[in-house]
Amino acid sequence: MTGSPAPEGATARDRRRWARYLVDERAEAAVYRQLAERRTGEEREILRALAQAEGRHEAHWLALLGGEPARLPRASVGTRMLGWMARHFGAIFVLALAQNAERRSPYDGDPAATPAMRADEKIHAEVVRGLAARGRRRLSGGFRAAVFGANDGLVSNLALILGIGATGVGSQVVLFSGIAGLLAGALSMGAGEFVSVRSQREMLAATEPNEDAHDVLSDLDLDANELALVYRARGIDPVEADRQAHDALRRAAEAAPPLARRHGVVPRSDDDIVGGAWTAALSSFLCFASGAIIPVLPWLFGMNGAPAVVLALVLVGLALVGTGATVGLLSGGPPLRRALRQLLIGYGAAAVTYGLGLLFGVALG
Repeated sequence: MTGSPAPEGATARDRRRWARYLVDERAEAAVYRQLAERRTGEEREILRALAQAEGRHEAHWLALLGGEPARLPRASVGTRMLGWMARHFGAIFVLALAQNAERRSPYDGDPAATPAMRADEKIHAEVVRGLAARGRRRLSGGFRAAVFGANDGLVSNLALILGIGATGVGSQVVLFSGIAGLLAGALSMGAGEFVSVRSQREMLAATEPNEDAHDVLSDLDLDANELALVYRARGIDPVEADRQAHDALRRAAEAAPPLARRHGVVPRSDDDIVGGAWTAALSSFLCFASGAIIPVLPWLFGMNGAPAVVLALVLVGLALVGTGATVGLLSGGPPLRRALRQLLIGYGAAAVTYGLGLLFGVALG
């Protein structure tokens, strides 16, 4: 895509804006090329095509500027961060950020951008969303268990420790309660996640079409036409089910693909979403334990009283913000909002149990 010479009446402010667009397009193209080098097959080709499209946008701004300016501004902070992450982190994080960046294109309200460029940016956002979704599917099973495990460990053990501590017991009791909560919770989370994932996989397997019926097509009674019931059970209209059943029976003796695929009923595998039961259980156990140890650290290193409580709150708060922002980033949502939500939920639970502990302490006293 080539641009036109700078329009009459272009101001210095316009030229600065175009120069900023130019460097951002170059930086975004570099991000896509860096990601492409770390991928293979179709994903690599898609990322390279995105980089080429950013190059066409770059040519448009160069034409408006009348060539390469003597001085160029730095790329935006967000674009530079994308470049840094592309060099040091996995593609999933970068694509999730790029998805948000493409969705907030500045070209929508800029008359200097062509309609084709504005359309490109919207298409790019959808392409990047699709690539990011592939990555999310690959890690969703273990990642879901890991995030839930870490957050449960942080919140439940902080609430437990503050609730026990508020009753006025000694620091040793608080420490042992925290360690007991860590072990019990981690084992419970691991076992629960194993049962949950195994049950979900069994349920999904039970809902997939069974190909055994294909082997007995030639023995079916055409008048009874039980095969039509199979199609109707799969949600096909009764009239269409009868038609397909008669067609299938006439071709029963012919070599053909499996029945379900021949008639457009293709089993959908959700294994990549659900994940493995052992992987989910281990991730949940380890991440719960890693989260639950954080509020225990002040007492583990000999602190007690108010200083230990304050430090535990600070450490857990930082961890909650980190996990919340990570979830927001990978889900394509606003990281800050997710981080604050996690923080409020965690501190809210801790405040409730601390208040209950104070009540029990007074009652026991």
